[in-house]
Amino acid sequence: MLTWVRMIKYVHSCVRLEHEGGTLVVDPGVWSEPEALAGADAVLVTHEHNDHVDLLRLKGLGVPVYAPESARLPGLDFNGVVAGEEFTAAGFRVSPRGGRHARIYGDRPDCANLGYLVDDRLYHPGDSLHLPGRPVETLLVPLQGSWMKTDEAIDFVRAAAPERAFGIHDGQVNERGLSSLNGWLTDECDGRYRWLAPGASA
Repeated sequence: MLTWVRMIKYVHSCVRLEHEGGTLVVDPGVWSEPEALAGADAVLVTHEHNDHVDLLRLKGLGVPVYAPESARLPGLDFNGVVAGEEFTAAGFRVSPRGGRHARIYGDRPDCANLGYLVDDRLYHPGDSLHLPGRPVETLLVPLQGSWMKTDEAIDFVRAAAPERAFGIHDGQVNERGLSSLNGWLTDECDGRYRWLAPGASA
């Protein structure tokens, strides 16, 4: 197995995973920094919402992009993947999990959403709280969305019981809100949780 170098968090749900075999970027959306994609070897997209995928940037990137098979990504040439079918991207072993975006409200339509378990060590759920289905070292936990409550984020961390958890999906939260969310998760997740500012690495 290749040695991990680092994970870098960018704005909202974008993270960059680097190791000696390549660089993998997950969910580079319209709010994330362009430098997140610099030198990327492959990209994972959890679902089609633009806070998770910047179509214009990805169209010109020239690297493999993996997304749910039924995702609507106009003009983007991507590799369609489904839950349970493992593949390799940028030298990382990736196992897609879940299948649907979390319910937003009423009968509003949802879309395909896959969480990605990377090298059996890190799990990015996208816009869902679907559990990874196995123990993980690092869990990325959504902090805020029109589809969730804070207690659901806490329960997600508790149920997954990772070695460590970092907040994502926080691009619409101001400093006061982040302080409150991070306080709740720090207090309630048995020392597993901490927040990384955009650009910070772990």
